[in-house]
Amino acid sequence: MFDIHLENVGDVAVVQCEGRIVHSDAAFRLRDVIRSQRDCRVVVVDLSEVQEIEGGGLGMLAYLQRWANAHNIKLKLFNPSTMVHDRLERTWMPQLEFASADEMIALLDRAEGSALELRS
Repeated sequence: MFDIHLENVGDVAVVQCEGRIVHSDAAFRLRDVIRSQRDCRVVVVDLSEVQEIEGGGLGMLAYLQRWANAHNIKLKLFNPSTMVHDRLERTWMPQLEFASADEMIALLDRAEGSALELRS
């Protein structure tokens, strides 16, 4: 099973993934959610609750990185589980970017500040 939760903070989208990205339907759901964020400056994919990722999911992450670059969107992976981190390292996809905890705090703080300015 694979679940996705989306939260937008200003121009930053946080896509929280949970479960396994091992079947094409999970990879396509992830694609659809991320591609729907065309108005965002940054899309962060939280992988902390993903227990397993296979070839289709890895390929989709590579595709989404290229798509994001083509649309001037930063795509960042955040906090992959140990298994997912090991799989990403073995696959060696240098185009994927990871966000540190400090970077996440700064991104969300800046996005929240921008959202507050727009409301004022």
